[in-house]
Amino acid sequence: MNEGVIDGDWEYRPLRLPPGVSRRTATTQLAIQAEFAGWELSRTLLFGDGSRKVWLRRKVQPALLPGLIT
Repeated sequence: MNEGVIDGDWEYRPLRLPPGVSRRTATTQLAIQAEFAGWELSRTLLFGDGSRKVWLRRKVQPALLPGLIT
């Protein structure tokens, strides 16, 4: 995955899927990202060669301060 961008309350990360990736495989990859990393699908772009670019987003988590007891 490429580096993400933080915009306000959201963190965005682009993901490029090559043309040979089936829709089912792409769905599985995105579901894993959602389940284990908290990402959700923000936008999808399909190119003429069959590749896809998707943008994932998630709420920015406030960083915990060292020594802070929660």
